Amino acid sequence: MSRPVWQRVAVPLVAILVVVAVATAVLGVGLTRRAFPQTTGDIEIPGLTGQVDVVRDALGVAHIYADTPEDLFRAQGFVAAQDRFFQMDLRRHVVNGRLAELVGEGGVETDRVIRTMGWRRVAEQELPLLDPTARGYLQAYTAGVNAYIEQHGSASRMGLEYAVLARSAPGYQVEPWDPVDSLAWLKAMAWDLRGNYTEELARGRLVGQVSLAQLDELYPDYPLDSHPPILSPDEWAPQRSAPADGANARGGTSGTPGADSGDPADRARRGEPAAPPGPVSDRTHHWLARAGVQEAFESTGVALGAVPDLMGSGEGIGSNSWVVAGQHTATGSPMLANDPHLGVSQPGIWLQAGLHCREVTESCPFDVSGFTFAGFPGVIIGHNASIAWGITNLDPDVTDFYLEDVRGDRVLRGDDYVPLDVHTETIKVAGGEDQTLTVRASSHGPIMSDVVEAVGDLGQGAPLGGVRTSNDYEVALAWTALQPGRTAEAVFAINAATDWESFRDGARHFAVPSQNLLYADTEGNIGYQAPGQVPLRRSATHGTPPGYLPAPGWDEAYAWQGFVDFEDLPSVLNPEDGVIVAANQAVVRGSTPFLTSEPDKGYRSTRILDLLTEQIEAGTPITVDAMTQLQLDDHNAFAEVLVPYLLRIDLGNDFYTEAQELLREWDLTAPAGGDQSAAAAYFYAVYDNLLEMVFDDELPPDLGATGNSRSMLLVEELLRSPDSAWWDDRRTPGVLESRDEVIRTAMIQARNDLTSTLSKDPADWSWGQLHQVTLEHEVLSGDAVPDVVSGIFGQQPIPVGGGSALVNAFNWDASADTFAVTAGPSMRMVVDLADLDASRWVNQTGTSGHPFHPNWKDQTQAWVDGQTYPWAFTGAAVEEAAESSLTLVPDSSPG
Repeated sequence: MSRPVWQRVAVPLVAILVVVAVATAVLGVGLTRRAFPQTTGDIEIPGLTGQVDVVRDALGVAHIYADTPEDLFRAQGFVAAQDRFFQMDLRRHVVNGRLAELVGEGGVETDRVIRTMGWRRVAEQELPLLDPTARGYLQAYTAGVNAYIEQHGSASRMGLEYAVLARSAPGYQVEPWDPVDSLAWLKAMAWDLRGNYTEELARGRLVGQVSLAQLDELYPDYPLDSHPPILSPDEWAPQRSAPADGANARGGTSGTPGADSGDPADRARRGEPAAPPGPVSDRTHHWLARAGVQEAFESTGVALGAVPDLMGSGEGIGSNSWVVAGQHTATGSPMLANDPHLGVSQPGIWLQAGLHCREVTESCPFDVSGFTFAGFPGVIIGHNASIAWGITNLDPDVTDFYLEDVRGDRVLRGDDYVPLDVHTETIKVAGGEDQTLTVRASSHGPIMSDVVEAVGDLGQGAPLGGVRTSNDYEVALAWTALQPGRTAEAVFAINAATDWESFRDGARHFAVPSQNLLYADTEGNIGYQAPGQVPLRRSATHGTPPGYLPAPGWDEAYAWQGFVDFEDLPSVLNPEDGVIVAANQAVVRGSTPFLTSEPDKGYRSTRILDLLTEQIEAGTPITVDAMTQLQLDDHNAFAEVLVPYLLRIDLGNDFYTEAQELLREWDLTAPAGGDQSAAAAYFYAVYDNLLEMVFDDELPPDLGATGNSRSMLLVEELLRSPDSAWWDDRRTPGVLESRDEVIRTAMIQARNDLTSTLSKDPADWSWGQLHQVTLEHEVLSGDAVPDVVSGIFGQQPIPVGGGSALVNAFNWDASADTFAVTAGPSMRMVVDLADLDASRWVNQTGTSGHPFHPNWKDQTQAWVDGQTYPWAFTGAAVEEAAESSLTLVPDSSPG
C-alpha cells in the first residue's frame, strides 16, 4: 500500500535505530507503561474552578463532567493528551511546517511546502477573528494540554515513540501547546478534503497528450437521471438567477475542455479586456499544451505531493451519511447514520468522548458526545441531548491554479508588473543545519512552484499563440483555507445547538472544509445544509465550469470575486419523502450556485437510497440494526453493467472459462471470504487489468485510473462506445484492438494473475486474500523500519470485504498495482433520536494511542467485522457502563 510522501521521506531516518534500543523500550515496563493515562484517583489541574469527573467505560471512552465550559474544555485537553499526545504533537509539527524538528532531514520537503502555503500564519490570523467565547474555549483546552505536559516533564514519559525517535531528534523537548496549534489542525482537515485540485492538475497535464475527445471522455458528466443528487428540484431551488458567465452547460457536474479564443497574455499586455466566451479554439489548446503549462503542472504536482495526508487522500476519500424521518422508523423518531471514509492508520483519526455540563444552562450549554480530533476542543461529529449531525465531504471546487508571469519578485497584472509578497523563513532540522526558505505569493496565493528544484527554469521561452516569447510561468495556488475563517466557532455552536435554526446558525461559520451536514432532532425534524466558502469566479476556458482548467493569473477577470452567500447554499428541512442521503454525490441538478465539477459519481448514494426506499415501500419499519447493516452493504452496482459483457466473451478453453463461470452464480457482492468471495476476487482482477489495458498505455503512471466511481462511470460509457479510441492499445502499433478483444485479454490475464498469486484452483480464491487493510503508525512504519519497530506500533494486514465505490467503502487504488486498502470507514455511527442510549458506534482502532494499552486496538476487530458497541450518553447509562473514574481538582499549591 502506498504511503504519504512525507512518511516515506521521514521514515529512513528512523531506520538508524538499533534494535537493542527498541527491544529495551518494549521490554522495559517503565518505558512502555509510564505513558499510560491515570484513570482513577485525583489529579490536580491548575486553573480549574471546580471538580471535574472523568468516567471511562471498557473501551476507554472518557465522559467528562464539569460545571463550567472552561473547566470542561480544560479537562478535555488534559484527557486527550493522556490518550493521544504523540499523535497531537506529530500533527502540530506537520501543520506548523516543523516536521524536520522532530524527524530530521527527511521532514524538510514537507516543511517547505507547508511553510510556503503558510498554514500556521493563517491560523494565527484566525485566532483574533474568533469571538471571545470561542477563544476562551481554545485557551482552556490549551491549558489542559499544557497541564499534562508540565506534569509528565520528559517526552519519553508521554509516548513510546519519543524513545524510538530519540536518535533522529536527540534532546528533543516538548514545547507548550498554544491555541494556534489547534486551529492549524483545521488546515490539515481542509487540505485532505480540498476538492478538485488533483483533477485540475491532471487535466492541465493531459492537454496535448491525448486528443480533446479522449480528454472529454475521461471526465464524464454526472449521471443525474440514474444517480439522484442529494436534493431534488422539489426540495431545493436556487433563489437567485444564474451568473452570466461560468455557468455549466452540462448539468452542473462537469464541463467540456475548451478555451477562450485569442491569447490572454497578449491581450493583457495591450490593455485589452479579457476575451468574451467564444468557440473552442485549437489554437488555445495548442497554447495550453506548449506554453510551459504541462511542465509547470507536473512540478507543482510533485511539490504538493510532499504535503502529508493526515486524513487520507485520493478519490476514495468521502463518506456515507443518511437520515430517515420518524414516519419510516420503528421508534417513530428520526435515525441518522454516518461513516466517513478517510485514511487508515494506527491510531485512527478519531477519538471518542463525551462532554457534559452537569447542569445545562445558557452559560454552560454542552451535553454532547461523539467523535473528536485529538488536539481540537469539542465534538466534530455526534449528537447532544437535542440534535444529531453527520458530515460527508461536499468536495467543492475551492482550489484554483493560476499561471503567473513572474519577473524576479514581480508578477504581471494587466500590463504592469507588481511586487510579489516575499518573506523568508528558517526551517530547523534535528541533527542538521538550519535551512532558509524564501516564500513568495501573488494576489492569488502562494507560488507553489518555488518549493520544487529548478521550477524557475520551467516554461522559459514558452510559446504563446505559436510565437516564442521570453516569458517564464510559475504556478500559484488559490485555496479557501488560506483565507482566515471562523470554523472553530461553528464546532462550538453546533455542539450547543438545540434545534434547526441554531444548528444552521452554527453552520454559517463552517468555512472550510465545505461539507454536507445532515441533521436530525428529538422533535422529529430532519434536514440538510451545505455550508462553507465556495468561491465565485468565471471560467478561464470557454465551455467548462469555473476552475476546470487553470487560469492566467495576469488577467484579473479570472480572480475570485467573493464567495457564495450562505443563504444561497442548498438546504432542506423535512423533505416530503422523509429520507436524505448524502454520500458525496452531486448536491443539486442545476449549475447555480456552482459548487463543484467533481462529485462522486453516485454509485454508493444510489445504492443506499434504493435499499432504504425498498424497505420503506415494503412497509418494514427501519431500525438501528437495519441502519447498521446498510453500512456494511457490499453490492457492486457497476458490476451489473460489466458482468454481462464478461459472460459473453469466448475464452477458448476450460482453464479460462473455469474462472469465467464463477461470475454466473455471483451475487455481485464483495465479501472477504465465503461462497461469493472467489467470484469477487476474479471480477476485481479483471477490472484491474481492464483499466490498465484501456488507460495506462496513454496516461502518465501517476494519472492512471483508480478504479473508483469516475473509473466505473467511464468504463460504463466506453462499453457503450466500442469504437472509442481508448480501446486501442497504443503499445501495439499497427494493431487496432476492439472492445471485446481488450475485455478478453483482461479476463485471461486476470486468470493468470490469480493462478500465480493465489491458486490454480479458483475454489481456493478469496477477495480477502487480495484485499487487506494494514493499520500502520503514521511515522514508524514502512520497509526502512525494522520489523520489531513497525510490529510494535502497527497491526498486521487484515482481510476485509467491500471495495471502492461500494457502501462498505474499503477503497483500493487500481493505479497502484495492489488491492490493499487505501481508505475506509474511519468510524461508524447510528444515532437513535428516540433513545440516545440505544445509539451505536465503533472506531477504527481504539481510544488509546499507546501500544500495549488495552484500548489501543480493542475496537479494530469489531470494526472489520461490521459490529458496533452501545453508545452510552445519559448520566445513568454512562454510570452503568463505567469501568473507572478519575477526579480532576483545582491546583492546591500556593499562588
